[in-house]
Amino acid sequence: MTMDLISFEPATGAAFWRAPVSQVDHEVALARASWGAWANLPVDARIDQLRNFATLVRTRAEELAHLIARETGKPLWEARTEVDAVVNKVEISVRAYAARTPHQDLGSANGAATHVRHKPHGVMAVLGPYNFPAHLPNGHIIPALIAGNAVVFKPSEKTPATGALLVDLYHAAGIPENVVRLVIGGVEEGKALVGHPDVDGILFTGSARTGIALNRQFADQPGKMLALEMGGNNPIIVWDGADAKAAASLVIQSAYLSAGQRCTAASRLIVRHGTEDTLLAEIAALRDRIIVDAPFADPAPFMGPVIDIPTADGLLAGFADLVARGGKVIHPLESLCVGLPFLSPALIDVTEAQNVPDEELFGPVLQLTRVTDFDAAVQAANATRYGLAAALIGGTRAEFDQFWQQARAGVVNWNRPTNGAPSTAPFGGLGLSGNHRPSAFYAADYCAYPVVSTETDAPSVTLPTGLRA
Repeated sequence: MTMDLISFEPATGAAFWRAPVSQVDHEVALARASWGAWANLPVDARIDQLRNFATLVRTRAEELAHLIARETGKPLWEARTEVDAVVNKVEISVRAYAARTPHQDLGSANGAATHVRHKPHGVMAVLGPYNFPAHLPNGHIIPALIAGNAVVFKPSEKTPATGALLVDLYHAAGIPENVVRLVIGGVEEGKALVGHPDVDGILFTGSARTGIALNRQFADQPGKMLALEMGGNNPIIVWDGADAKAAASLVIQSAYLSAGQRCTAASRLIVRHGTEDTLLAEIAALRDRIIVDAPFADPAPFMGPVIDIPTADGLLAGFADLVARGGKVIHPLESLCVGLPFLSPALIDVTEAQNVPDEELFGPVLQLTRVTDFDAAVQAANATRYGLAAALIGGTRAEFDQFWQQARAGVVNWNRPTNGAPSTAPFGGLGLSGNHRPSAFYAADYCAYPVVSTETDAPSVTLPTGLRA
């Protein structure tokens, strides 16, 4: 008997969507059979279909935003910004494909012309996360389709309804049904999809633990494209000269937006010892004003719940572990509603804590570290195996230049939050944050591969010297 996957609303705990678990072999076979015809279409024809998709999403934006809000628990206003990103991704990807994968004529020599063109890989598996269940997988799918690939998409088992609606919108826009296939399921279906011999590439967004497992799994298969977009343990330094009110706002946005469930969320706040009191007072004042509530509440909340109770329990356990290691609680992490995953935004001073784990606490937890000078601040920022986002608030141009040069991160900002990276730029990290396959504007790079051709109308060759007369 086929099992069903059920989706639950984080804000209420209610089950609101269910669908049968997919047969992975069947879905991959349909995509494999269809991708050649899709790839043979002129790129302009593929782009036209995706522009139809953008138009359709724009007309059904409220439906998609309400579904995202229900399934993730994020505020409706934030879900609407995610839908905007889904729409905007099409034109950004069109420009990126032209910029990153152009047909290049390298000139002629000895009567032969040399060209560089790009080909699609074939069938791409896209594994999406729950925090941005439409925007982030769409950020892989649109570039893959423009390049001529077929896609088999497995949304997170925590947000399958959003993934299903996204695929329905592709099909309704005229993209052939077998060119974009949907896999509903959990861990086993994910393993079957990425390990399928007819999948030519894996485009993954999720945890470092799963990304490492994928990297290990395909270590002996270098021909399979693997683009890993993973998490972060991101630092935000607030330094001399920063306006305390502005800095506090940037810290709050960086650490607590989306209930801290962003890979670019600030996890570590680094300050100069002896100068931080005003900043911490401003953070406390803002933190106390944060509305934590359900997605459709009035007034609108700043943040909703985390995705589910197991996630909330894991965060509470992680926070308790920091306290046990010597962390001093400034603002506690507390459960705000029995039986539902609403958490308070937390701040803990770990300056004197022992053996603080270098782990991504994917929720509203910010760890404070006090240092004596700017070199120590940069050193503390780099004290992680991750390398996704980093920000400096305040400081001088010379200090930012030093920070930019020395920071081990793919996104390095000055007087801006760690999160909210523009889709018109490359997005990715190093270390446990990625495998040097940046997404966003650079997603075109891993959706097609370059082919060099030296061409002439008729065979012609002059053998080298060294032949007998």
